[in-house]
Amino acid sequence: MAQTGPTTAQLQPITVTARTTPSASVGGWGDTPLAKTPLQASVFSSEQLKDSGVQRLSDLIAVDPAVSDAYNAEGYWDFLTVRGYVLDNRFNFRRDGLPINAETSIPLDNKARIEILKGTSGMQAGTSAPGGLVNYVVKRPLDAPLRSVSLEWRQPGTVTGALDLSQRFGTDEAFGVRLNAAAARLDPMVRNSEGDRLVFALAADWRVSPDTLLEAEIETSRRSQPSQPGFSMLGNSVPQPGDPRISLNNQPWSLPVVMNATTASLRWQQKLGSDWRFVAHAATQQLRTDDRLAFPFGCFDPEPTPDGTYYADRFCPNGSYDLYDFRSENERRRTDALDLSLRGKLQTGAIGHALTAGVLQSRVRNRFQQQAYNYVGTGNVDGTLFTSPDPALTDENTNRDERSTELYARDAIAFTERLTAWLALRHTRLQRESVRTDGSRPSDYAQSFTTPSIALSYAFARDQLVYASWGRGVESSIVTNRPRYTNAGETFTTKSRQAEIGLKGASDAFEWNLAAFDIQRPRTQDFGTCDADATCTTRLDGTAHHRGVEANAAWRQGPWTLRGGAQWLRARVEGSADPTVDGKQPTNVPERTLKLQAGYDVAAIRGLNLQAGLVHESARMVLPDNSATIPGWTRVDAALRYETRLAGMQTTWRAGIDNLFDTRAWRESPYQFSHVYLYPLAPRTLRLSVQVDL
Repeated sequence: MAQTGPTTAQLQPITVTARTTPSASVGGWGDTPLAKTPLQASVFSSEQLKDSGVQRLSDLIAVDPAVSDAYNAEGYWDFLTVRGYVLDNRFNFRRDGLPINAETSIPLDNKARIEILKGTSGMQAGTSAPGGLVNYVVKRPLDAPLRSVSLEWRQPGTVTGALDLSQRFGTDEAFGVRLNAAAARLDPMVRNSEGDRLVFALAADWRVSPDTLLEAEIETSRRSQPSQPGFSMLGNSVPQPGDPRISLNNQPWSLPVVMNATTASLRWQQKLGSDWRFVAHAATQQLRTDDRLAFPFGCFDPEPTPDGTYYADRFCPNGSYDLYDFRSENERRRTDALDLSLRGKLQTGAIGHALTAGVLQSRVRNRFQQQAYNYVGTGNVDGTLFTSPDPALTDENTNRDERSTELYARDAIAFTERLTAWLALRHTRLQRESVRTDGSRPSDYAQSFTTPSIALSYAFARDQLVYASWGRGVESSIVTNRPRYTNAGETFTTKSRQAEIGLKGASDAFEWNLAAFDIQRPRTQDFGTCDADATCTTRLDGTAHHRGVEANAAWRQGPWTLRGGAQWLRARVEGSADPTVDGKQPTNVPERTLKLQAGYDVAAIRGLNLQAGLVHESARMVLPDNSATIPGWTRVDAALRYETRLAGMQTTWRAGIDNLFDTRAWRESPYQFSHVYLYPLAPRTLRLSVQVDL
């Protein structure tokens, strides 16, 4: 990415209102406002996150119609689906523009905003899944002093305390420091899921001169909490949603998932004249995880069910299931990145150019130990059967290394004040290695590929834009070096592509955008029995073809603020040699989503704002052959914000009720690890908080 973050030390929180058009560095076009760029993206400020009660990334499904759940469990890291594609936690996440690994719990306490790009991301990333890209923007020192403390309680017993401090000092206030810290006792609605989390983050900058800025920051966090396994089909039926408070990870020997993370970065920004800037940005991320779970999986050991049927991908008809003791401890993941970029403007005759060129080097080193995955007996969906543990390390894990160099160039060519062409090119050289923890199944391969992007936009009226774009994305994989595969070691470079047309517009009170997109992603599948040596072959098998329309609007008039969005998505598997999935809808992808938010300033009580939200998602497929589904659902939320001054201090009270009518439904149906899982909608939950700005 060429634009690796904001260009000044000040990062004021952004509140998206009818005429506020923030920029999104995740889009790759620097400080250009979203209203003027040929792409779709969402920007969520820290204040928006507080008002909406967002505690983790997956909570954003209540706000953005293009975003939905993808195996989101209490006590685990977040997964997102964007435009029907599950984002890859290893490759689709950025922090201030640099790549990170999102296989961890990422705190939001020190994030100024979250940016979500929608669509293929080959312009911004060397390898990534199509659908979108997430960028976390870190809070930096402000120009004005800040002293803010907050306390939140969430039903039944989660309590979080946080502070946010910012101060400038020195001659001409050249030095700035910002401190964020938070501590929480976790007691969510899911039973047997108590835990805790801590985060400490420090950001500093030095305005060496009007043309030179140095920035440094470090963030360390820890989260310890038992994870939540999913429910499943019972034989050939989808059960009615039961008590969403039940956890199937309630064995006496269950241990928490512990996620420790430390991330640090250093950025130097140097102005080169009035129109050019050089940026050097380096970061390192080090993760340590103990991943542990009483894991329900299938119904086939040690005896078949009474009707003689094995169910390898779901629970037994009577609600029992096979239970495994899973433990993968001391997982260590490290990501290092260095981005050097040059950005500026020049004029060639009547044509203007906004140019960016740079190089991004990154290195990934993941180290694991042997893991436990041992059958320990039978559980049931009521969570009342208990077994004995078996922590023996009987299974190997896989160590991985990756090195990549990405060369990129972008040019926004303004032919006139209205007509602009947006051209981008990224060339990636990739080296990947892997080996099992016992030294077996080594693999090593290198690849090079180029991902272009092109768009044309036309401002047909003041604050009205129409655009068309086309771009590519790339994913790289290798067939596992196992005896069962006839083509072990073969590499696949699958190139996804997206075409999009869109409209954007704004007036004094109204802001809107509309986009139609078409994304195609090649699929790789295993063919054969795959149960003995040389019985399995991996090959390309059709495409995952997603076509859709997304619309968003915001309106503000007097005391009213209304925002909302909808997405219609036709996702299908096309051209597959497997007739059971060809032409079928992917699992866990709703065809229709609707997200609405409303706010009202109460004139009779100054500072009081009433809020309401509605989330609707249509039915989702449970099985790849579409023979089972879960119904659509609708959730209503209510909240308020009251701002006042107490003892001369600005005080903000927030209260909210999520799932106001206590709707019971299956929230999502991920088909993960070749197994059906069902996650229930969270029950009605009350939250209260107070924030004091000293």
